[in-house]
Amino acid sequence: LGGEAMIPYFARLLDITMNNRSIPGDWKKAIVVPIYKGVNRYLRQIWEKSEWLYEGQHGFRPGHSCESQLVTVCQDIADTMDKGVRTQSRGV
Repeated sequence: LGGEAMIPYFARLLDITMNNRSIPGDWKKAIVVPIYKGVNRYLRQIWEKSEWLYEGQHGFRPGHSCESQLVTVCQDIADTMDKGVRTQSRGV
């Protein structure tokens, strides 16, 4: 599973975490490896062809950035609110 198929599972995990008001210890551990923004074209082609990157992924893609991700999220929230749908947002 990957991409959009994982959303319900991550949403459920996030709900459980927020309802318990605690973050599992394993989630507090990480090995962070920065990836150079100008990632190798070959790798990017592999990611795109294999559909490893969700279409909403903004990092490591030409013409996408943190700013474009923020604009997309804000627009999605505004569109949902305009439709009168209850909107919630949680950040981790």
